[in-house]
Amino acid sequence: MQLRIELNTSSSPEWVAAVMNDFPSFLQDHADCERKASSMAMSFVAKCPDRVEIIPELIEIAREELEHFQQVYDIMQKRGIQLKEGMSQDLYVKQLIDHCKSDVDGRFMDRLLVASIVECRGAERFRLVYEALEEPELKKFYHDLWASEAKHGEVFVRMALCYFDEKKVYSRLDYWNELEGKILQSLPFKASLH
Repeated sequence: MQLRIELNTSSSPEWVAAVMNDFPSFLQDHADCERKASSMAMSFVAKCPDRVEIIPELIEIAREELEHFQQVYDIMQKRGIQLKEGMSQDLYVKQLIDHCKSDVDGRFMDRLLVASIVECRGAERFRLVYEALEEPELKKFYHDLWASEAKHGEVFVRMALCYFDEKKVYSRLDYWNELEGKILQSLPFKASLH
């Protein structure tokens, strides 16, 4: 059983250049993404209280993402960078969610698999940021995040496999992987995680 997702589409060097050219904006967006990821994990708990097999792991993910937010915020404070006023909608995530099925079980599986794909994309992009950075403190931080996000991508696939047939999960994961690549390629390059 394979839990690790190999993304179909790689992020481009142009995206890395956009991030490196405006790292303060990237940090602001990264902080927002960590807050949203924590909220997303807790929203699964709130909407699916009967899915007791996955609640402990969802709580742990929510805590980890909030800890990542704290770490990004500390880095921002050291550099005199404030959080953005209000959190803007993430067009990348919105487009993915817009393609989720509408029936209860289908939507639940799709949301788990979308979470997995988003975490895998975050891991890939944190690795690219790590490779591009020169400052030791930031380099270590993004190296550690890369490992954490990759693990989260696997966790959400495992959660889906608790409730759904393996063939169905992997078939749908292939669908999401292909769609995610198309969405990613349609977005402009900017100093943001997505």
